[in-house]
Amino acid sequence: MKRIWLSPPHMSGCELKYINDAFDTNWIAPYGPNIDSFEHSIAKYIGIKNVTVVNSGTSAIHLALILLGVKHGDEVIISTFTFSGSVNPVMYQGATPIFVDSEKETWNICPDLLESVIKKRLVKGKKPKAIILVHLYGMPANLDRIMEIADNFNIPVIEDAAEALGSRFNNKFVGTFGKLGVFSFNGNKIITTSGGGALVSNNTIYTNKARFLATQARDKAPHYQHSQIGYNYRMSNILAGIGLGQMEVLNERIRQRRSNFFYYLERLGDISGIEFSVEPNNKYFSNRWLTTIIIDPSVAGATRNDLHSFMEKRNIETRPLWKPMHMQPVFSDCPAYLNGVSEELFEKGLCIPSGSNLSEGDLERVVSGIHACLQL
Repeated sequence: MKRIWLSPPHMSGCELKYINDAFDTNWIAPYGPNIDSFEHSIAKYIGIKNVTVVNSGTSAIHLALILLGVKHGDEVIISTFTFSGSVNPVMYQGATPIFVDSEKETWNICPDLLESVIKKRLVKGKKPKAIILVHLYGMPANLDRIMEIADNFNIPVIEDAAEALGSRFNNKFVGTFGKLGVFSFNGNKIITTSGGGALVSNNTIYTNKARFLATQARDKAPHYQHSQIGYNYRMSNILAGIGLGQMEVLNERIRQRRSNFFYYLERLGDISGIEFSVEPNNKYFSNRWLTTIIIDPSVAGATRNDLHSFMEKRNIETRPLWKPMHMQPVFSDCPAYLNGVSEELFEKGLCIPSGSNLSEGDLERVVSGIHACLQL
């Protein structure tokens, strides 16, 4: 049988008109009208003033840290339960990531633990320079509490909304609460430009400076002149054209991903030993980028690894939840404040196929595979 992928790209056909226009007008470089239009489209959609599109979400986080003045010896608080792309830019700056564990309700950074960690770092004479707040798998973090804590201690927040374009908290789009927000358009995201990202802010100075730094920090001069270090982080006009076409179907992609989640919840939600991550209350709206399940082997009779291997034999891609950053060898020396939540999620959690182009037959194959593995 054909392979069912976890989260494949889903082209609409709308992308071709923008790509063809770029070819017809020879706008192939990292400049051009598609870039301007893509930035304006994102800004209008999420209700923010300024957007700078770049070549990846990781690049956007790196630029955000530079804009906030993070440098060697500084500390940056970040959820331990995330992808390494959230953390690597902290290391690029020579700063130290301070890992904080998750809350059970959203799997995102625990507000109580966050507040405690800030106080502990202050006692050590180290005020964190920034907080990188991740909205995991599309689920918004507890923004009421987290932003209140950040404001009380006057620590700027970078929202890593790489997985959460279209998700909302209190009917406001995530990525727009902090000083800076970050999105990803990687090939597996809810919309894609093949590879790409965006840095967003209501502060025009931030986004203008980000655009300057992302274009090799070239000064205004008739020749190539550079007064500071820059980066080759800009997005091409071709890829921005793909993004423009994808923006036209973003709401439909969100609807399709959420529909997948509710299909799985209806078919699997009553099975003993399987648990879903649900929105805690009506303040939360997840784009359901990936549907995830928690498997309790003492009840389900199979482990996360058992199910992962079983589905692979049926040509169905699944993926364990993120391995927490404090468990990664490369970050083993970094401070970590833990409550056990992320380690348990990693041990028991699995992402199941969630693409917006899944057919009903595909969904049924996934459900049947899980039933077969658990011998239901």
